[in-house]
Amino acid sequence: MPDGDKLRQRIYHLIGRLYTRVPALARRWGRGFDALAFDTVPFAPMRKPLRDCRLALVTTGGVHARAQPPFDMADPRGDASFRAIDPATPREQLTITHDYYDHADAERDLNILLPIGLFGELAAAGHIAGLGTCYSFMGHIEPPHVDTLLRQSAPQVAGKLKQDRIDAVLLTPA
Repeated sequence: MPDGDKLRQRIYHLIGRLYTRVPALARRWGRGFDALAFDTVPFAPMRKPLRDCRLALVTTGGVHARAQPPFDMADPRGDASFRAIDPATPREQLTITHDYYDHADAERDLNILLPIGLFGELAAAGHIAGLGTCYSFMGHIEPPHVDTLLRQSAPQVAGKLKQDRIDAVLLTPA
């Protein structure tokens, strides 16, 4: 990797750590993205008891299997793609590629960000019917990639969740 790319990645990482430690800065930066403003919040009530529901996890933490391509950290506008994660994937085969937040704690305990292990325990105890394929995005996405996220990536994942007969999704932001 050229020195300029390493420096840029280091700067992005430091900015991410700053936003983590000073959330008011992150909120101020985020005000510029009115493309994500909604007049109403969609809500769908549960139609059956939680113990009968298949759940899935969706994170914006940049989690992926080591065998999958990492998220693109070279594009300063982000990466609107997603990674499907089999919930049976051993923890040591998962990693985080995301320079825009401090993920040191999540690296120590991935359940903070993507609680596959905890949801596996809930399924084993009969508290949920099961855990389907999980999905991961990179949470730092700026225009023009926001359009790709809203028109392509998110609808693809929604279709996959529907095809997998997922009843509810837990969203875990980074």
